[in-house]
Amino acid sequence: MKEKKVKDRVAEPTRSELEILQVLWQNGPSTARFINDYLNKEKREVIYMSTLKLMQIMVEKGLLTKDDSQQKHIYKATVEEGKTKGHLLDKVVENLFGGSAGSLMMQLLGNKKVSAKEMEEFKALIKKIDEK
Repeated sequence: MKEKKVKDRVAEPTRSELEILQVLWQNGPSTARFINDYLNKEKREVIYMSTLKLMQIMVEKGLLTKDDSQQKHIYKATVEEGKTKGHLLDKVVENLFGGSAGSLMMQLLGNKKVSAKEMEEFKALIKKIDEK
């Protein structure tokens, strides 16, 4: 039987798993109850038992760890926010934009209103890239 080697691959969480990870990345280690309450308040209505079951699956997949040394179990993300988001973004660029980050940027800038401050930040980033 093949063993899962989560450490050797970049985690690809589902949309629901990503919602849970984002709560943990923002708030740190938390209980399933806290995460469920947060999702209900900030995202969408979810049933506690569904959240708990999904988090148990995430532990099995290696996306979370669970500290059950106390009465309330504390869950912690085992995947880094930056690496996970970077991997998912790379997949979007590759699959939707043929590997062209420029095409992605043009699509983003064409679809969304960009503030003057954001535009200045983009210009500064482009200038910095040009200087390399």
